[in-house]
Amino acid sequence: MKTAIIIGATSGIGREVAIRLIEQGWKVGLAGRREERMADIQGKYGALHVAYAVIDITKADSTVALDTLLDKTGAPELFLHCSGIGNQNPQIDEDVEMRVIQTNCNGMVRMVAHFMNYIKSHPEAYKKERKAHIAVITSVAGTNGLGISAAYSASKKMQSMYLTGLAQLSNMEKIPVIFSDIRPGFVATEILDPNQHYPFIMTADKAAGYILKGLKRHKRIITFDWKFRAIVALWHLIPRFIWERMTIVKTN
Repeated sequence: MKTAIIIGATSGIGREVAIRLIEQGWKVGLAGRREERMADIQGKYGALHVAYAVIDITKADSTVALDTLLDKTGAPELFLHCSGIGNQNPQIDEDVEMRVIQTNCNGMVRMVAHFMNYIKSHPEAYKKERKAHIAVITSVAGTNGLGISAAYSASKKMQSMYLTGLAQLSNMEKIPVIFSDIRPGFVATEILDPNQHYPFIMTADKAAGYILKGLKRHKRIITFDWKFRAIVALWHLIPRFIWERMTIVKTN
Protein backbone atom coordinates (compact mmCIF):
# COMPACT_ATOMS: atom_id res chain seq x y z
CA MET A 1 0.00 0.00 0.00
CA LYS A 2 1.45 3.37 -1.04
CA THR A 3 1.32 6.14 1.53
CA ALA A 4 1.07 9.92 1.44
CA ILE A 5 1.01 12.81 3.89
CA ILE A 6 -1.11 15.80 2.86
CA ILE A 7 -0.71 19.04 4.81
CA GLY A 8 -3.86 21.12 4.41
CA ALA A 9 -6.23 18.25 3.66
CA THR A 10 -9.46 19.59 5.15
CA SER A 11 -10.65 21.55 2.12
CA GLY A 12 -9.99 22.55 -1.48
CA ILE A 13 -7.23 20.95 -3.50
CA GLY A 14 -5.74 19.05 -0.57
CA ARG A 15 -9.02 17.34 0.25
CA GLU A 16 -9.72 16.42 -3.37
CA VAL A 17 -6.26 14.94 -3.87
CA ALA A 18 -6.54 13.03 -0.59
CA ILE A 19 -9.86 11.46 -1.53
CA ARG A 20 -8.62 10.46 -4.97
CA LEU A 21 -5.53 8.80 -3.52
CA ILE A 22 -7.58 6.98 -0.88
CA GLU A 23 -9.96 5.69 -3.55
CA GLN A 24 -6.94 4.48 -5.52
CA GLY A 25 -5.89 2.35 -2.55
CA TRP A 26 -3.33 4.62 -0.87
CA LYS A 27 -3.04 5.14 2.86
CA VAL A 28 -3.19 8.90 3.41
CA GLY A 29 -2.20 10.86 6.48
CA LEU A 30 -4.37 13.97 6.69
CA ALA A 31 -3.15 17.12 8.42
CA GLY A 32 -5.15 20.27 9.09
CA ARG A 33 -6.79 22.37 11.75
CA ARG A 34 -10.40 21.15 11.40
CA GLU A 35 -10.53 17.76 13.09
CA GLU A 36 -14.18 17.10 12.31
CA ARG A 37 -13.53 17.18 8.56
CA MET A 38 -10.65 14.71 8.80
CA ALA A 39 -12.66 12.47 11.11
CA ASP A 40 -15.47 12.42 8.53
CA ILE A 41 -13.07 11.22 5.84
CA GLN A 42 -11.66 8.56 8.14
CA GLY A 43 -15.19 7.50 9.07
CA LYS A 44 -16.10 7.05 5.42
CA TYR A 45 -12.97 5.21 4.25
CA GLY A 46 -11.71 3.56 7.44
CA ALA A 47 -8.58 3.70 9.56
CA LEU A 48 -6.77 1.26 7.25
CA HIS A 49 -6.63 3.95 4.57
CA VAL A 50 -6.88 7.17 6.59
CA ALA A 51 -4.92 8.57 9.53
CA TYR A 52 -4.99 12.17 10.66
CA ALA A 53 -3.50 14.72 13.03
CA VAL A 54 -4.61 18.21 13.97
CA ILE A 55 -1.78 20.48 12.85
CA ASP A 56 -1.56 24.27 12.79
CA ILE A 57 1.55 24.92 10.72
CA THR A 58 1.98 28.41 12.17
CA LYS A 59 2.77 26.90 15.60
CA ALA A 60 6.36 26.04 16.49
CA ASP A 61 5.33 22.71 18.05
CA SER A 62 3.41 21.56 14.95
CA THR A 63 6.34 19.30 14.04
CA VAL A 64 5.53 17.15 17.10
CA ALA A 65 2.08 16.42 15.65
CA LEU A 66 3.68 15.77 12.26
CA ASP A 67 5.93 13.14 13.83
CA THR A 68 2.86 11.52 15.37
CA LEU A 69 1.22 11.38 11.95
CA LEU A 70 4.37 9.91 10.37
CA ASP A 71 4.35 7.21 13.04
CA LYS A 72 0.80 6.33 11.97
CA THR A 73 1.50 6.17 8.25
CA GLY A 74 5.09 5.00 8.12
CA ALA A 75 7.55 6.54 5.68
CA PRO A 76 5.38 8.04 2.91
CA GLU A 77 6.18 8.03 -0.79
CA LEU A 78 4.50 11.43 -1.18
CA PHE A 79 4.57 14.52 1.02
CA LEU A 80 2.15 17.09 -0.40
CA HIS A 81 2.00 20.54 1.18
CA CYS A 82 -1.28 22.29 0.27
CA SER A 83 -1.78 24.53 3.29
CA GLY A 84 -1.85 28.25 2.53
CA ILE A 85 -3.83 31.46 2.71
CA GLY A 86 -4.16 34.51 0.50
CA ASN A 87 -5.84 37.90 0.60
CA GLN A 88 -6.31 40.87 -1.65
CA ASN A 89 -4.89 43.63 0.51
CA PRO A 90 -4.58 46.94 -1.35
CA GLN A 91 -4.92 48.74 2.01
CA ILE A 92 -1.65 47.07 3.12
CA ASP A 93 -3.11 45.94 6.43
CA GLU A 94 0.02 44.83 8.27
CA ASP A 95 -1.70 42.05 10.20
CA VAL A 96 -3.06 40.56 6.97
CA GLU A 97 0.34 40.72 5.30
CA MET A 98 2.06 39.05 8.25
CA ARG A 99 -0.53 36.25 8.50
CA VAL A 100 0.10 35.40 4.86
CA ILE A 101 3.86 35.29 5.36
CA GLN A 102 3.57 33.37 8.64
CA THR A 103 1.45 30.67 7.01
CA ASN A 104 2.79 30.43 3.47
CA CYS A 105 6.48 30.97 4.23
CA ASN A 106 7.21 30.09 7.87
CA GLY A 107 4.64 27.29 8.02
CA MET A 108 5.67 25.71 4.73
CA VAL A 109 9.37 25.79 5.62
CA ARG A 110 8.62 24.30 9.05
CA MET A 111 6.77 21.33 7.53
CA VAL A 112 9.00 20.68 4.52
CA ALA A 113 12.29 21.12 6.37
CA HIS A 114 11.12 18.73 9.07
CA PHE A 115 10.19 16.12 6.50
CA MET A 116 13.54 16.58 4.74
CA ASN A 117 15.25 15.74 8.01
CA TYR A 118 12.89 12.77 8.41
CA ILE A 119 14.10 11.46 5.04
CA LYS A 120 17.73 11.86 6.06
CA SER A 121 17.11 10.03 9.35
CA HIS A 122 15.40 7.04 7.68
CA PRO A 123 17.94 5.61 5.23
CA GLU A 124 16.27 2.20 5.50
CA ALA A 125 13.09 3.66 3.96
CA TYR A 126 14.48 6.06 1.36
CA LYS A 127 17.16 5.24 -1.17
CA LYS A 128 17.89 5.57 -4.87
CA GLU A 129 15.23 2.97 -5.70
CA ARG A 130 12.58 4.57 -3.46
CA LYS A 131 12.91 8.31 -3.31
CA ALA A 132 10.55 10.51 -1.33
CA HIS A 133 8.45 12.90 -3.39
CA ILE A 134 7.92 16.38 -1.91
CA ALA A 135 5.33 18.55 -3.67
CA VAL A 136 4.17 22.04 -2.70
CA ILE A 137 1.17 23.99 -3.99
CA THR A 138 2.65 27.35 -4.95
CA SER A 139 0.89 29.51 -7.57
CA VAL A 140 1.26 31.26 -10.90
CA ALA A 141 1.01 34.39 -8.71
CA GLY A 142 4.64 33.79 -7.83
CA THR A 143 5.66 34.72 -11.38
CA ASN A 144 5.59 38.47 -10.66
CA GLY A 145 4.67 40.74 -7.77
CA LEU A 146 0.93 41.45 -7.82
CA GLY A 147 -0.01 44.84 -6.37
CA ILE A 148 -3.42 43.64 -5.18
CA SER A 149 -1.81 40.76 -3.24
CA ALA A 150 1.82 41.69 -2.66
CA ALA A 151 2.45 39.41 0.32
CA TYR A 152 0.69 36.47 -1.32
CA SER A 153 2.60 36.66 -4.60
CA ALA A 154 5.88 37.18 -2.72
CA SER A 155 5.17 34.17 -0.50
CA LYS A 156 4.54 31.98 -3.54
CA LYS A 157 7.77 33.12 -5.16
CA MET A 158 9.58 32.29 -1.94
CA GLN A 159 8.06 28.79 -1.87
CA SER A 160 9.26 28.10 -5.41
CA MET A 161 12.75 29.37 -4.64
CA TYR A 162 12.89 27.29 -1.47
CA LEU A 163 12.11 24.15 -3.47
CA THR A 164 14.82 25.09 -5.98
CA GLY A 165 17.33 25.45 -3.17
CA LEU A 166 16.34 22.11 -1.61
CA ALA A 167 16.53 20.40 -4.99
CA GLN A 168 20.10 21.63 -5.42
CA LEU A 169 20.97 20.59 -1.86
CA SER A 170 19.50 17.11 -2.34
CA ASN A 171 21.71 16.62 -5.39
CA MET A 172 24.77 17.92 -3.54
CA GLU A 173 24.16 15.72 -0.50
CA LYS A 174 22.69 12.71 -2.35
CA ILE A 175 19.42 12.92 -0.42
CA PRO A 176 16.90 10.53 -2.05
CA VAL A 177 14.12 12.99 -2.79
CA ILE A 178 12.43 14.53 -5.81
CA PHE A 179 10.42 17.76 -5.91
CA SER A 180 7.34 19.09 -7.64
CA ASP A 181 6.38 22.77 -7.69
CA ILE A 182 2.63 22.88 -8.38
CA ARG A 183 1.51 26.23 -9.81
CA PRO A 184 -2.26 26.45 -10.24
CA GLY A 185 -4.16 29.48 -11.38
CA PHE A 186 -7.60 30.29 -9.93
CA VAL A 187 -9.22 27.26 -8.30
CA ALA A 188 -12.67 27.39 -6.72
CA THR A 189 -11.71 26.88 -3.06
CA GLU A 190 -12.36 28.68 0.22
CA ILE A 191 -9.29 30.86 -0.33
CA LEU A 192 -11.11 32.86 -3.04
CA ASP A 193 -13.60 35.65 -2.37
CA PRO A 194 -17.01 34.35 -3.57
CA ASN A 195 -18.05 37.91 -4.43
CA GLN A 196 -15.19 38.38 -6.92
CA HIS A 197 -15.00 37.27 -10.55
CA TYR A 198 -11.91 35.24 -11.42
CA PRO A 199 -10.81 34.44 -14.98
CA PHE A 200 -10.28 30.85 -16.13
CA ILE A 201 -11.40 29.46 -12.77
CA MET A 202 -11.54 25.66 -12.41
CA THR A 203 -12.99 23.29 -9.84
CA ALA A 204 -10.85 21.73 -7.14
CA ASP A 205 -11.73 18.30 -8.53
CA LYS A 206 -10.38 19.20 -11.97
CA ALA A 207 -7.27 20.73 -10.42
CA ALA A 208 -6.68 17.51 -8.46
CA GLY A 209 -6.73 15.58 -11.72
CA TYR A 210 -4.01 17.80 -13.21
CA ILE A 211 -1.93 17.50 -10.05
CA LEU A 212 -2.09 13.72 -9.82
CA LYS A 213 -1.21 13.37 -13.47
CA GLY A 214 1.83 15.60 -13.00
CA LEU A 215 2.90 13.85 -9.81
CA LYS A 216 2.66 10.45 -11.44
CA ARG A 217 5.08 11.67 -14.11
CA HIS A 218 7.36 13.22 -11.45
CA LYS A 219 7.16 16.59 -13.18
CA ARG A 220 9.36 19.22 -11.55
CA ILE A 221 6.99 22.10 -12.44
CA ILE A 222 3.26 21.48 -12.73
CA THR A 223 1.32 24.39 -14.27
CA PHE A 224 -2.26 23.99 -15.47
CA ASP A 225 -4.01 24.41 -17.70
CA TRP A 226 -2.76 25.71 -21.11
CA LYS A 227 -4.35 29.12 -20.53
CA PHE A 228 -2.26 29.78 -17.42
CA ARG A 229 0.85 28.38 -19.07
CA ALA A 230 0.34 30.98 -21.80
CA ILE A 231 -0.26 33.76 -19.24
CA VAL A 232 2.90 32.85 -17.32
CA ALA A 233 4.93 32.82 -20.53
CA LEU A 234 3.60 36.31 -21.34
CA TRP A 235 4.33 37.63 -17.84
CA HIS A 236 7.94 36.51 -18.15
CA LEU A 237 8.31 38.67 -21.27
CA ILE A 238 7.10 41.90 -19.67
CA PRO A 239 9.97 44.16 -18.54
CA ARG A 240 9.87 45.20 -14.90
CA PHE A 241 9.48 48.91 -15.58
CA ILE A 242 6.35 48.16 -17.64
CA TRP A 243 4.98 45.61 -15.17
CA GLU A 244 5.19 48.04 -12.28
CA ARG A 245 3.09 50.56 -14.19
CA MET A 246 0.37 48.10 -15.15
CA THR A 247 -3.01 47.88 -13.44
CA ILE A 248 -3.74 44.17 -13.05
CA VAL A 249 -6.82 44.57 -10.81
CA LYS A 250 -8.54 47.85 -9.99
CA THR A 251 -8.93 48.47 -6.26
CA ASN A 252 -11.91 50.84 -6.43
